[in-house]
Amino acid sequence: MSRSYTNLLDLASGNFPVMGRERDRRRMSRVMTVPGSICELDDDQAVSVSSDNQSSLAGDRMIVVANQLPLKAKRRPDNKGWSFSWNEDSLLLRLKDGLPEDMEVLFVGSLSVDVDPIEQDDVSSYLLDKFRCVPTFLPPNIVEKYYEGFCKRHLWPLFHYMLPFSPDHGGRFDRSMWEAYVSANKMFSQKVVEVLNPEDDFVWIHDYHLMVLPTFLRRRFNRLRIGFFLHSPFPSSEIYRTLPVREEILKALLCSDLVGFHTFDYARHFLSCCSRMLGLEYQSKRGYIGLEYYGRTVGIKIMPVGIHMGHIESMKKIADKELKFKELKQQFEGKTVLLGVDDLDIFKGINLKLLAMEHMLKQHPSWQGQAVLVQIANPMRGRGIDLEEIQAEIQESCKRINKQFGKPGYEPIVYIDRSVSSSERMAYYSVAECVVVTAVRDGMNLTPYEYIVCRQGVSGAETDSGVGGPDKSMLVVSEFIGCSPSLSGAIRINPWNVEATAEAMNEAVSMAEQEKQLRHEKHYRYVSTHDVAYWSRSFLQDMERTCADHFRKRCYGIGLGFGFRVVSLDPNFRKLSIDDIVNAYIKSKSRAIFLDYDGTVMPQNSIIKSPSANVISILNKLSGDPNNTVFIVSGRGRESLTKWFSSCRKLGLAAEHGYFLRWEREQKWEVCSQTSDFGWMQLAEPVMQSYTDATDGSCIERKESAIVWQYRDADSGFGFSQAKEMLDHLESVLANEPVAVKSGQHIVEVKPQGVTKGLVAEKVFTSLVVKQKLADFVLCIGDDRSDEDMFEIIGDALSRNIISYDAKVFACTVGQKPSKAKYYLDDTSEVVLMLDSLADATDTPVTSDDEPADSD
Repeated sequence: MSRSYTNLLDLASGNFPVMGRERDRRRMSRVMTVPGSICELDDDQAVSVSSDNQSSLAGDRMIVVANQLPLKAKRRPDNKGWSFSWNEDSLLLRLKDGLPEDMEVLFVGSLSVDVDPIEQDDVSSYLLDKFRCVPTFLPPNIVEKYYEGFCKRHLWPLFHYMLPFSPDHGGRFDRSMWEAYVSANKMFSQKVVEVLNPEDDFVWIHDYHLMVLPTFLRRRFNRLRIGFFLHSPFPSSEIYRTLPVREEILKALLCSDLVGFHTFDYARHFLSCCSRMLGLEYQSKRGYIGLEYYGRTVGIKIMPVGIHMGHIESMKKIADKELKFKELKQQFEGKTVLLGVDDLDIFKGINLKLLAMEHMLKQHPSWQGQAVLVQIANPMRGRGIDLEEIQAEIQESCKRINKQFGKPGYEPIVYIDRSVSSSERMAYYSVAECVVVTAVRDGMNLTPYEYIVCRQGVSGAETDSGVGGPDKSMLVVSEFIGCSPSLSGAIRINPWNVEATAEAMNEAVSMAEQEKQLRHEKHYRYVSTHDVAYWSRSFLQDMERTCADHFRKRCYGIGLGFGFRVVSLDPNFRKLSIDDIVNAYIKSKSRAIFLDYDGTVMPQNSIIKSPSANVISILNKLSGDPNNTVFIVSGRGRESLTKWFSSCRKLGLAAEHGYFLRWEREQKWEVCSQTSDFGWMQLAEPVMQSYTDATDGSCIERKESAIVWQYRDADSGFGFSQAKEMLDHLESVLANEPVAVKSGQHIVEVKPQGVTKGLVAEKVFTSLVVKQKLADFVLCIGDDRSDEDMFEIIGDALSRNIISYDAKVFACTVGQKPSKAKYYLDDTSEVVLMLDSLADATDTPVTSDDEPADSD
């Protein structure tokens, strides 16, 4: 077994292996710092697949991974072997239509039947050769806990907004089921690796059964192009955060390059979870949404899946040949048919639909004897929650309604509790005046799409039965299903409101024929152009766009278990080497050092804001060297900086982003701006106060030259939303004032125009030019947007001849993120360590309070 995969399983179970024999001591280092692909430390290296292996097949391929292969399987009549055929109803099979013709597609997944272990090798070879399918054979004990357990009793109910309030209501979290889920995902990854060429292949993973699979693949190949599409809803953060393994699943999904959802609501919930639980904020650029995750941009795709037009039309032809349409037309002659087609589970709202039908018949007696609701209940895949209770409830409602409103030759409810073939389903669609979907939560639900196409008829077909004739359709759909936003001509309902649903059903069947036709035409245009091929083509295009920089960037794999992630960096953006900067420091004669405070030498979330004795000692050493000009450049007020750095005689201070500047302790503060009118504060403060009153955890910080609204302790999502709104509000109110309104990390600040940290750097360089001591060593470190102004000035300093032509320049940001700096350090501890190394290389004695200060 792969040892790195074992780490994931150990982490999932909460157990850590006991290291015994020498062979078992081999393990992966906690932090991988070697750029490029990561090799597994497997016991069986001979059969492992590395990214250097070349595929026998040239060109890009698509490997589609799902819980089940798009195949039907049955035992041969002689009980010797199996016969296989494509499952024509499978969505995965149809997505090939949107991919380039020359792109080979392989499928990886499990089979719907149990294959004896002695037959598995033969079946695998046959399926790969004949169907380009790679079966994953899961042991029965894993299947039970993985599929029926974690998938169906934990993820599926939770993603449909059902919380496990009691053992009988969804089931408590069972860690052994989570371990089985991780084990199953690992087995799927091993099958992918068997056929994978990581340099050329795309891997497209489908649905909640395989949400941690991206981590396994990313561990092996950190430049592999991975897409994931969730076919179920993604719940709000308030629901999702109840999952004990919430962060593990989020981090696993972020190992993908592109994560797809049916609707913006589902994507918004995912982004909210990433923000609240991982502290990640999304960015929207030119219509594309992305999450910056350790230097990688994880794309967010919003695209509802479509249907396969050709398959629907072929099923219509079969229904016509089998005379199913003619039979149903005779059965319901003179009646108005409303149709429901649902899987039998607790979220489809079938009984709510029956109650709405009952209410419609009561409120509109003219439909008694006329309107018929045909409800097809497909048997549920797997063992559902509360299935017997649901069936009993539905049957009781059917019996009551038919008893109350039925009469000889008429039953208002026709309940079909069996599997219905595709062709028979198409025939029911064709006779229905209206399709009603009352699901209380559903990922997509393609029933309305199929119905619309069936009512349009078969393209170019002329039939005696008239199956090609209907060209109008009506839809009553729940607002809680994925297809609802795309069906603008449907009557949307809240299925919990039985009375409103009944009125919507009455409105749908009573509507004028011309309006029905116009609504149908609008829907058909959308469904016919946004089919499954359009969906898959669009997803592939976004995968290509998102992965375009894969082979240009340098990649590092770091972390263990589900904490593993790939750090992707621009070739010109690299970690600051302490050895390199110390060597440059020693060789230089005139040095300029600029240090931000919060988030740079002091951790951003530290409760104690004053500098430590160690930081003071380091700054004294650096600023005590006559060859050094050292400045703390902060957004804080001069009162705080004066107090905190009172023991540093030679240290320069720039307060409020450079509005105030002091060269050393014994000198007076200078004002670096011409602005002296602060009347605008009387306009800005009331606006900020109104947002403070409305945003719990926020506060206003008043400075001498600026006013700042902070929301670090507020709810992250609400605070961020309020900050965006306030920014617009302040820009409008202060449009004619000489001020700049800026947003930063958890702040919105209003300050005089032209006051930036960059001007501090420019002032220091100019001063050194006057003294004929052009800086030949420049170090600038900061962590947020305000520091980018310093990086920009420093970047231009060489071309402006305000520093030495051979100066060594080190512009460094804290954390790996887009920046104008060319270097980074991971956190404040690394910054202090680097400064300590420079201080150790400083020979000049420290200027203490017991010694007289040097005079210029």
